[in-house]
Amino acid sequence: MKGALVPEPAATDDGHVLEFRLPDLGEGLADGELVSWAVAVGDTVELNQTIAEVETAKAVVALPSPFSGVVVELLAQPGDTVPVGAPLIRVRNDLEVTAPPAAEPRTNVLVGYGPEAESTSRRGKSMPSMAASTPSTHRAAATPAARKLAKELGIDLWFVAGSGPEGAVTVEDVRSAVPVTQPRTPARLGDIAPAPSFGHVTDADGLIEPTAREERTPIAGIRKRTAAAMQASSRTIPQASTFVTVDCTASMELLDHLRTTKSFEGLTLTPLALVAKATLAAIAEYPGINTAWDEQNQEIVTKHYVNLGIAVASDRGLMVPNLKEAQSLSLRELCREISWAADTARSGNATPNDLRGGTFTLTNVGVFGVDSGIPLVNPGEAAILCIGSIRKRPWVFRDELAVRWVTTLGLSFDHRMVDGELGARFLATTAGFLEDPLTLLSRI
Repeated sequence: MKGALVPEPAATDDGHVLEFRLPDLGEGLADGELVSWAVAVGDTVELNQTIAEVETAKAVVALPSPFSGVVVELLAQPGDTVPVGAPLIRVRNDLEVTAPPAAEPRTNVLVGYGPEAESTSRRGKSMPSMAASTPSTHRAAATPAARKLAKELGIDLWFVAGSGPEGAVTVEDVRSAVPVTQPRTPARLGDIAPAPSFGHVTDADGLIEPTAREERTPIAGIRKRTAAAMQASSRTIPQASTFVTVDCTASMELLDHLRTTKSFEGLTLTPLALVAKATLAAIAEYPGINTAWDEQNQEIVTKHYVNLGIAVASDRGLMVPNLKEAQSLSLRELCREISWAADTARSGNATPNDLRGGTFTLTNVGVFGVDSGIPLVNPGEAAILCIGSIRKRPWVFRDELAVRWVTTLGLSFDHRMVDGELGARFLATTAGFLEDPLTLLSRI
C-alpha cells in the first residue's frame, strides 16, 4: 500500500519466522486500535497484501504485509489497542533472511499519509480482495457502517459474502445475510436477569452484568479518541465564547440566484459554503484567529494558510476532515471540497492526512434544527465557529417589522491567544459578510 512506513522484518531464532510490528501511524500518535484482520492463521500472504485494518486519529488505515509467507500467529485481537512498535503478526518465510542493503537516508513515509510532497493526496483506503461466493478463512473487509450494523445484529462478518469494491462487505450485504453456518441459540426467558429497581446486577465476582434495561457500549475507536481530544480541550484550553444573530436574507437570495447559473451547475451550493467563504475572508482580516499555542517554546504561531476543518457527523462518530489551503479556494471550489469532505468522512475513507493539520473549524448544528451551540476548540487550533439553523423569523428591517432569514453564529476561542476584542471583531466581520454578501464579490 502506498504511504506505509514498513519496519525492517524481525526474524526469530530459526531465521524464517518474520514478525511485523505496528508502524508509526501518525505524528504524535503512540498507538492504534486493531479494527479487523483480513487474514487468518495458516493463510498465505503476498508482499503488500492488506492484512489488517487499524484505526487511529479517526481514520481507518489498511496495513500491507511487508513480506510474503504463511501466517503463523496473530498477536492481537480486534478491539485491542496496540502500541506503535508492538508485534502484530508472525509470518513464516521459507526464503533465507538476509540483512537488507544499506539505504540512503530518507524521510519516513507514514501509513495513510503519503510523502510530504503528496500531503494533499486524497485516496480511499485499499481493501483486500475477498471471495464473493462462499465464506472463507479470510475475515471479510467491510465498510465501517457494515461493521457497526453487523455488531448490532450479531452477525459475524466471517460468514458474509461481500458485493462491494474488491469484495468488501456493504450494509446491504449484512442486511441480507443469514448466518446459517453460525446459528445462535435463542435466549430463554430465564437467561435474562430481571432488572433491579436500583443498582446493577453483579455476578459472583462482583462484576457488572448487562440487564434488559441497560445497554453497554465499549468506549473504542472514534468515540474513544473524540473523548480524549475533548477532555484535553476542556482541561488545557481556557475557552470563551461569543455570539451574534445575523440577518442573512441577502445571502440566501444570492445562493438562490447562483444555483440557477451555469457556473454552479452540478454543484451542491449550500449556506455552509458561503459561510466558509465569509469565514476565510474574515480570517484574512484578522489572522490572529488562525493561530496555535506552542507550549514548549512559549510562542503563539500565526499561520498564513487556512486548513479549514468541516465537522461531519458519521455513523462512526464525529469526524473533522479539513480543506488544505482553503484560503485559495473560490466559492465553486469550496462547494466541491465541502461535498468531498462530507462524503469521504461518512464513507469511512478519510485518511489521517485528511484529518490532521486543521487550523480553524466550522461546525454546523443548524442542520439538526438547533439555533446555536458552544463547541469545544479542537486542540492545536485557536477557534471554532458554530452555525445555527437558518430560518424565517420576525426582524426589524429598515425600521419596519419584516420576515427575514436569520441565523445565530457562535464562536468559541482559546483565550490565551484570542482576547475578547479580537473574537468579537472577527465574528462581527463574518456576520457582516453574510448580511451583505456583495462585499465578498472580490473574493468569490
